[in-house]
Amino acid sequence: MIEITALVLSLGWLGLVGWYFLTLDDDQGRLIRGNPSGFMIAVLGIFLPVALIWVAASVARTAQTMREESARLQAAIDTIRLSHLDQQAADAATLKRDLGTQIEQVARAQAVLGAEVASLHRPKAPDAILSAPIRPLPQLLLQPALALDTEPEDEALPPDDFIRAMNFPENERDAEGFRVLRSALKHHRTAQLVTAAQDLLTLLAQDGIYMDDLTVHRADAVLWRAFAEGTHGSDVAALGGIRDRSSLALTAGRMKDDAVFRDAVHHFLRTFDRVFADFTKIATDGEIVRFADTRTARAFMLCARVAGTFD
Repeated sequence: MIEITALVLSLGWLGLVGWYFLTLDDDQGRLIRGNPSGFMIAVLGIFLPVALIWVAASVARTAQTMREESARLQAAIDTIRLSHLDQQAADAATLKRDLGTQIEQVARAQAVLGAEVASLHRPKAPDAILSAPIRPLPQLLLQPALALDTEPEDEALPPDDFIRAMNFPENERDAEGFRVLRSALKHHRTAQLVTAAQDLLTLLAQDGIYMDDLTVHRADAVLWRAFAEGTHGSDVAALGGIRDRSSLALTAGRMKDDAVFRDAVHHFLRTFDRVFADFTKIATDGEIVRFADTRTARAFMLCARVAGTFD
């Protein structure tokens, strides 16, 4: 359409110029032909407007092409944006569904674990009451009986079982994990740490803090042994291997505002100090490093940093 308009204007101009020259009288025609300057001006006057018409047509064509390209580009951008939004919505729905499934699995596992702990802590039914003998037993015979009533000290839990118990069962189908946990709960000191850790992990989960999601910067076993021997502060600061700012901020805020959570943290840290010191006496360096990757150890790294153990 632009080229047709330019062609019509050019022909119209040439027609006007032709009509003008046809209407000139002989004297004016001889004057133009006889004067070189006048002839050049006449030629420019004829063809310069035609050239300007086609330059304008070219500019108009370029502008139209740019507008069309811009429209196509905008349409492509809109399509990509809508596709990206749809993909984000789909990903969010999938993530929400997966997160809901994981939360349900964690809740089921915690419920099963709580039931197992409760069953192990439930007092056994008393034995049948024996009738008293007709005659009292001699004093010498009573002494062994009294000795039998004294509970022997718990044997040390094997390091592998201790490490497995401190990591807790992976899920409700982890039969081996529950077997080791039941064994650990029969040891008084270990049972105290298991219970304290379970309470703390449950409270942390209420804020969306899960030990499996945290990245651990591992420390050498030498530092763990130094901590077990009583070294605190900056000398063992590398043990605070949890550096996730969000988790640290949430934990610090809850320590400040929630007295129940604060008491649970301090109780857990005190129990951890005692039980871990006993564990290091029988564990190798490799077993200590493995223990440092358990959920209980990760909870210690997080809460000890917040509580100022490494300051």
